[in-house]
Amino acid sequence: MDNIKILKTEILSDNWYTLKKITFEGRVKDGSTIIQVREAYDRGNGSVILLYNPKQGTVILTRQFRLPTYINGNEDGMMIECCAGLLDDDNPEECIRRETEEETGYQIHSVQKAFELYMSPGSVTEILYFFVAEYDSDMKVNEGGGAADEHENIEVLELSFADALGMVATGEIRDAKTVILLQYAQINKLLS
Repeated sequence: MDNIKILKTEILSDNWYTLKKITFEGRVKDGSTIIQVREAYDRGNGSVILLYNPKQGTVILTRQFRLPTYINGNEDGMMIECCAGLLDDDNPEECIRRETEEETGYQIHSVQKAFELYMSPGSVTEILYFFVAEYDSDMKVNEGGGAADEHENIEVLELSFADALGMVATGEIRDAKTVILLQYAQINKLLS
């Protein structure tokens, strides 16, 4: 489809994030123009990071309650994930440094951008910036757990890389961004 033209945008919800109903037209392969209506959820862009320690063969992950998974069959609603957060007004690297300290208690020195992806392009506008960074015990500046004013209740997990990969295989880790970063670490031999 090309020659896209937005005809109408309606706000359906502006409570937690913004849900828009968009009417647009575009030209398809046969040259005709069609009109379509879609909804798009705008929650902002975010950053995610895998903290890894190649000497110990470990990674830092978090565990927290995620309501959408709970209402879609995740019995206790708990998810094991890489540290992540919304950009707000920061650039992706500043965001992930802030989120890493808030959620995990580690103050990281050097981060490496891996890539950026649309996580659910059929309905969500978000671009997620993926990072990796080495950590060690000297970087631990607090207990983590999330920002109190955001009512976060985050458990910090230090797992062997082999155990984390095993948890993907058993379904204990079902968060897409986390699976992607664990596979990135495996493919790029970050912990070998």
